[in-house]
Amino acid sequence: MPSRLSDAFRAHPVHLHHNHLDFETVQEVPDSHAWPALVDYPSENLHDAESVPIIDLMDPNAAKLVGNACETWGVFQVTNHGIPMRLLEDLESEGRRLFFLPAKQKLKAARSPDGISGYGIARISSFFPKLMWSEGFTIVGSPVEHARQLWPQDYIKFCDVMEEYEKAMKKLANRLMWIMLGSLGITGEDLKWASPKGDIKSACAALQLNSYPACPDPNRAMGLAAHTDSTLLTVLYQNSTSGLQVLREGAGWVTVPPTPGALVVNVGDLLHILSNGRYVSVLHRAVVHRTRHRLSIAYLYGPPTNIQISPLSKLIDPKHPPLYRSVTWSEYLGTKAKHFNKALSSVRLCGPKNGFIHLNDHSRMKLGC
Repeated sequence: MPSRLSDAFRAHPVHLHHNHLDFETVQEVPDSHAWPALVDYPSENLHDAESVPIIDLMDPNAAKLVGNACETWGVFQVTNHGIPMRLLEDLESEGRRLFFLPAKQKLKAARSPDGISGYGIARISSFFPKLMWSEGFTIVGSPVEHARQLWPQDYIKFCDVMEEYEKAMKKLANRLMWIMLGSLGITGEDLKWASPKGDIKSACAALQLNSYPACPDPNRAMGLAAHTDSTLLTVLYQNSTSGLQVLREGAGWVTVPPTPGALVVNVGDLLHILSNGRYVSVLHRAVVHRTRHRLSIAYLYGPPTNIQISPLSKLIDPKHPPLYRSVTWSEYLGTKAKHFNKALSSVRLCGPKNGFIHLNDHSRMKLGC
């Protein structure tokens, strides 16, 4: 399973700027990382009525609430998700232990130019003229090889925590996917490669640890530029420090406030396709702080890389024709590597009339068939 996802990324290499900044020593934002103020996006306009839904998974109405959040926001937070607080605390502790290592030590575990696992900068960096105020560590499969390079004598706890979290996340992600699909009336019979019981042995996933160091001039830096995820869904633990923002039509950039013990769930491009555009693949970004360091851990969940993903037949009728062509995750990763945030529109079947599509200016316009 892990090797298939790694192979998919190797087949679609992204050429990155290799300029690893030692964030601990810089006194000002260098030109390589200096973005125009707000990078021409609409300014944040957060109203009391415009807050990302927080859903208790033990609520009898959870499925209905999740479905509504997927259609109207593309993102929501979940509580009572079953992931122990002890595990989340261990995850955060090990993540901080990694990113607080000296820069030279972290570079010993740098990912290869055509690889996915290891330490490095965001893959989406190649689409922007400026670098981002962040560093990352990606795990696909076992983290042992890279962990040994970071801590030759003290890597076991890091590996144990990451592997325990990945196992728990796989179960939760599958559960969430079926809550999301179930609210559309989809059952196990409609999706042969996935089981509501949570035993998708061939499902593919990656764990992405992100570090956003304190920044001397946060208004001129970008933690992670606006993008959508290529996944079915992404589950994010964002600790207690804000920074995640989603683009909400009519409200601009809305902050997803950290909620103690909660996890953020967002719709990815492949679930957008499966739902025939009903569920919104949300555009999101991360901003940075002047004095606070932020850590987030994303679990990127997708189907087997060779499974054809297309609008589900149950959601297709004469009034709702299929909006997207069939595509595997591996193929879509190649499309994403080439077209970035225009990837969804590149696999769209029809011309403009209704529905949603991602455009180059990162806004949404009504298009469709």
